[in-house]
Amino acid sequence: MSQSSEIEARSYTPLSAVSNVTPPLSGAARDALAAGTADSTRRAYTGDWRTFTDWCAANNRTALPSTPETVVEYVAALTTTPRPRTGRPYSPSSIERAVAAIRTAHSAANLNPPSTKGARIVLRGYRDRLARSKDPAAKARKAQPAVPSALRAMLATLDRDTLIGKRDAALLLLGYATAARVSELVALDLADAVETEHGVEASVYRKKIKAFTDSAVPYGSNPATCPVRALRALREAMTEAGRTEGPLFVRVDRHGRIAPPMYRHGQPIGDQSGRLTAQAAAQVVERTAAAAGLEGQWSGHSLRRGFATAARKAGHDLVRIGRHGGWADGSRALLGYLEDSDRWEDNPVAGL
Repeated sequence: MSQSSEIEARSYTPLSAVSNVTPPLSGAARDALAAGTADSTRRAYTGDWRTFTDWCAANNRTALPSTPETVVEYVAALTTTPRPRTGRPYSPSSIERAVAAIRTAHSAANLNPPSTKGARIVLRGYRDRLARSKDPAAKARKAQPAVPSALRAMLATLDRDTLIGKRDAALLLLGYATAARVSELVALDLADAVETEHGVEASVYRKKIKAFTDSAVPYGSNPATCPVRALRALREAMTEAGRTEGPLFVRVDRHGRIAPPMYRHGQPIGDQSGRLTAQAAAQVVERTAAAAGLEGQWSGHSLRRGFATAARKAGHDLVRIGRHGGWADGSRALLGYLEDSDRWEDNPVAGL
């Protein structure tokens, strides 16, 4: 996720998350604001706001409007209270997001956000304490980049004679080749990836920049790692199974059935078309990385990060890399990826 200040400038917590306040906007206007906010941001902010209001209720403080002192007390509490699910300390970035959620909730309710200067001083001290104690929470957790060598190892774990294997291979290779987020990848329909004489033209809707990009994916020199051939194999297998339209990446059971019904407490769940969820796509990355014995943290974002890292190492232009992958010009996230890849190849110490 982006820096908290950047998120505050463009994101809004749904007003349904703010209790006991008369909404200053119409329902249509609130829906329009929500539609312009990334789903992941909205979910995270809503959860952060709920946690804050629960804390306020338990500590006899008012959540809305909040005072600067309440925010300081809350941040201080987060720096000394482990996360309920993991028992680990809150990371500084998680606390920054919580502060941003508080400010955004006030803005959404047409209230002046409380000053967070004191809270940020507390957070600065917390960062220092974590760093001095060498706590892992002091460092941002980064997904390992799925560079070509890692991708080859992951692909080698798949049985590509099966429909599941064909699907997972196409997902890994197309996700890497388009630098798509998993949420963008699973949103693709069969009609969105068109094979041409040069390769595949994939029309990917980039959620962060709210625009489509037409990602040109050329044939690979190695058939085993060629995204065009992998996509063709998946499409042919789905056609044999009677699927010629709809989602490109669908759930498949161990018997090779597409979109098998799923139930919870007797009620049908999941997308009826069988479209994979972003979480399921991320699990493909995690599962194949684990099967390949790859170390480190792997997630759906590993494909996007791997593309940026490999493209930089191959000497491609920063602007071309960013625009192919749907990063905004000057993206801090992309620059961070490239700095990581450059720390050895373009090290200022080299040659001294």
